[in-house]
Amino acid sequence: MGRELAITGHTELIGLVATPIRHSMSPQMHNAAFDALGLDYVYLVFEVGKEELKDTVAGLRAMKVRGWNVSMPNKGDIGQYLDHVSLVSKLCGAINTVVNDNGVLTGTSTDGTGFVRALSENGLDIKGKKLVLLGAGGAAAAIMAQCAIDGAKEIVVFNKKDSFYAKAQERLKLIEEKTGVEMHLYDIDDKALLKQEIDSADVLANATSVGMVPHQDSCLVEESDLHEGLYVFDCVYNPKDTLLLQRAKKVGAIPVSGVYMLLYQGAESFKLWTGKEMPIEVARKAIGL
Repeated sequence: MGRELAITGHTELIGLVATPIRHSMSPQMHNAAFDALGLDYVYLVFEVGKEELKDTVAGLRAMKVRGWNVSMPNKGDIGQYLDHVSLVSKLCGAINTVVNDNGVLTGTSTDGTGFVRALSENGLDIKGKKLVLLGAGGAAAAIMAQCAIDGAKEIVVFNKKDSFYAKAQERLKLIEEKTGVEMHLYDIDDKALLKQEIDSADVLANATSVGMVPHQDSCLVEESDLHEGLYVFDCVYNPKDTLLLQRAKKVGAIPVSGVYMLLYQGAESFKLWTGKEMPIEVARKAIGL
């Protein structure tokens, strides 16, 4: 897609620092939105790993770059180079968006906001609801932190009892202490308990990579684990219609694709940088939604 606005001496830069990152759909989404609103910004990606991160942040600050997104492997490390970190990022241990206000750098995570908004756009307010979350990694941490801040009643996390399990336990304890939301962590291999918790849940979310291409025939739950009226969210967006979402449809559950989390986390970042609402239909079209 060609850029309609000419780049001039007044054009401001917004970027994305990660590696590998050339596959990202964020430039198409943000540049289409800038063009639609007539905003004089351009969004570019930069291959930056942990070794170059400190120098990159110093350079972006010095050049007065308005802001940037952050992806792997930098989400957990960038906070030490910023002036302020939001509550949600302190709770989830990750940052995906930085805003530069005249040299003052603030980091936050919009991943959880994208999740909450995707549910809201499909008719569910997370406040007072029970969430069952599959996985406790980066995406899961952002989701559980934001849902806790937004007033979820209970969050139940299922994860492999591996070397990461103790760290996940610490994360849940921190979120519970800071928000007062009831948090539980269980072994994902306990299938009977998983079904029991899903039975009383309002939302089930898969925040693992299970079901992603080339393993699209994999799924962590059986069709019989799901129930009518349950919101089933899959953070996997390749394929868009995962096996989990197919199973959800069969039982009358409400499927929500991970592409909407991608879209709405981007919209939240866009608003933080520009002060304007992202034109969602334009952004959807730009990423093939």
